[in-house]
Amino acid sequence: MRREAKRAARSVEESTPMRWAARAGFAGNGLVHLLMGAIILVVVFGGEGESDQAGAFKALAAAPFGLFALWALVIAVTALGVYYVVEGLLIRDRSTVAKWRRRAVEWGKAVIYLALGFIAGAIALGARPQGDRSLQQASTALLQMPGGPWLLGAIGLTVLGSGIAFAVMGVLTRFRPFMVIPGGVLGVAVIGLGVIGYIAKGIALGIVGVLLTMAAVTVDGSYAGGFDGAVEALMALPFGSWLGGAVGAGFLAYALFLFARTRYADI
Repeated sequence: MRREAKRAARSVEESTPMRWAARAGFAGNGLVHLLMGAIILVVVFGGEGESDQAGAFKALAAAPFGLFALWALVIAVTALGVYYVVEGLLIRDRSTVAKWRRRAVEWGKAVIYLALGFIAGAIALGARPQGDRSLQQASTALLQMPGGPWLLGAIGLTVLGSGIAFAVMGVLTRFRPFMVIPGGVLGVAVIGLGVIGYIAKGIALGIVGVLLTMAAVTVDGSYAGGFDGAVEALMALPFGSWLGGAVGAGFLAYALFLFARTRYADI
């Protein structure tokens, strides 16, 4: 039974439709980050907008033919999530600990993409979540539960750790083994976009983690914030407009990197 399940999983992984759908998932994620980067820059220059994933989905839904594009994105990122679930199942390693660690990494990616697909699908069906407000309400409710501050603190530190991991992955170009980098100037450009993009997203995630940890330490859910809160926190710093603009531009770079990954991902 176990062998048959793995054989079925490998058959799914190696199927042409699954591989193309997984590549489309990178393109869909690139579109999300392109919109997020643009919204961040709008906010930096004095406009209004929600710079998190939900805000990007709502902006896409409001565009001409946006609902069609949003459903296409739901399918693409969900397929990429399924691909990572299958990848995790097929991992082999002589060390049981190493095998499950690698599986946890793959399944962590799967959770992220499946969650994106769920949020995008909910918005396509008419839901309109309020980003930071929803996060603050959820954090406040969690803080009122037994052990809630400790759990929220653990979540905040986990998000902070993810931000650090993203930044380190960018600085050390640890994304390269997952791609077939082209040669010449194009390859240098792809690597450069990856470095900038990973660092920018790492900074944003790190700030979100700090905000959640602050909410846990102070037992005050109003401190919690997502990417909107991260942008506001950056804007409050000296040279905040420059910092916010740099993160927005970094998200655009990450979007272009993800578009390149659609073509060069080692799938």
